[in-house]
Amino acid sequence: MSAGTLTPPQERLDTGSGTGHGNAWRVIVLNDDHNTFEGVAFALAQTLPGVDYDKGMTFANTIHSSGRATVWSGHQEAAELYHSQLEGHGLTLAPLER
Repeated sequence: MSAGTLTPPQERLDTGSGTGHGNAWRVIVLNDDHNTFEGVAFALAQTLPGVDYDKGMTFANTIHSSGRATVWSGHQEAAELYHSQLEGHGLTLAPLER
């Protein structure tokens, strides 16, 4: 590679903080009648990066009191993966939103 060769741009992760480019895809968990707080917290902790059981319980409380919570936002491919995995845990989810 010569000194004049440009390096390709690096992909920037958009975590929904408002600092990235474009709109983030949002994974939204809905309140339901069949999941326990503990089950929701466990599913979130097992699936989402940066979410431990305690943070999962915080989300579960928000879901219970507000009817829904955005539990993750970022790139479409990751949002689709997390959405699918959380559905596999039996959680009730809204369609992916942008």
